[in-house]
Amino acid sequence: MAKQISELKLGILGGGQLGRMLIQEAINYNLTTLVLDPDADAPCKHIANYFENGSITDYDTVYNFGKKVDIITIEIEKVNVEALEQLEREGKQVYPQPRVIRLIQDKGVQKQFFKENDIPTAPFMLVSSKEDLSSGKFPFPYILKLRKDGYDGKGVMKISNSSDVKNAFEAPTLIEELVNFEKEIAVIVARNANGDVKTFPMVEMEFNPEANLVEFLISPSTYPESIQERAEKIAKDIAAALNITGILAVEMFITKHGDILVNELAPRPHNSGHQTIEGNYVSQFAQHLRAIFNLPLGDTRSISNAIMVNVLGEKGHDGVAKYSGLEKIMSIEGVYVHLYGKKYTKPFRKMGHLTIVDQNREQAIEKARFVQQTLKVIS
Repeated sequence: MAKQISELKLGILGGGQLGRMLIQEAINYNLTTLVLDPDADAPCKHIANYFENGSITDYDTVYNFGKKVDIITIEIEKVNVEALEQLEREGKQVYPQPRVIRLIQDKGVQKQFFKENDIPTAPFMLVSSKEDLSSGKFPFPYILKLRKDGYDGKGVMKISNSSDVKNAFEAPTLIEELVNFEKEIAVIVARNANGDVKTFPMVEMEFNPEANLVEFLISPSTYPESIQERAEKIAKDIAAALNITGILAVEMFITKHGDILVNELAPRPHNSGHQTIEGNYVSQFAQHLRAIFNLPLGDTRSISNAIMVNVLGEKGHDGVAKYSGLEKIMSIEGVYVHLYGKKYTKPFRKMGHLTIVDQNREQAIEKARFVQQTLKVIS
């Protein structure tokens, strides 16, 4: 007889806020959780059943950790894929599958995957060295991205003219045409091993221009149904082409002409889905667990308008975190606080998020703007 979910051990590579919120959901299923993270004070440390301080990029560390669990998942893509591939060969369940992680680790391979599978994306060119940028094959301005290890706006820069080239990355990159977009959007899609697929409603995102990471998210979108359906179909097509098991976040642009172009993928719970905890019938974290344990997928519909605000460390503050304005924002109806358990703050570090729910969309946005201006992370 197959084991019940509560008898299985879930291993999570990465012990940050995504792992923390996944564990908070896993507790509801009586799941045993084991976490591996290089930070001895990672947010997951005190809530996992077992916490191991170690490298998630070292073959032996990941392999030996994986031997202890029944199912392995990730909360960050920068992991040792070779170890996961070996564990998979030995019969361990690894979701998302190592081949999916390998593809998404390299933004160049990711873009080629879009091209081969007729997924709409901005024109691009792969570049092996900084010197190749001077060839003039791609007109200015353009976006330059590191093929590996970029995240949260790091590893991305705009090249406006030839004088910017001298500051370019000293590593393999890709050049991408600068998209004249109207809005950045995201769709999270879930797929279980049976091939059942469900998407969360499309959301609209606003980015912090200085840190280039999501600062403000509005759910659900008010774009016409036709655009939302197109975005959800693209997400489903990608999940099917990858044959992924788990959650996949698909970040996209809506251009000024109404086209939808895929920007990047994340094969795990994602910042663009945090509002689902309070704003949807099932959260992205519960859905990820359902998908990787091959359970029926949950109801993704929105319960209410939900605004997600990232809580970022203030500029000029570096040290033990203090939260200014917390009581003020908690006096507002419909405000939910999620702090990530990070002891130290630094400029633009993600320290938590807030979800604001209200049946009136404009009121929800108004409350969220106030909350954004009031809660400050200082040292």
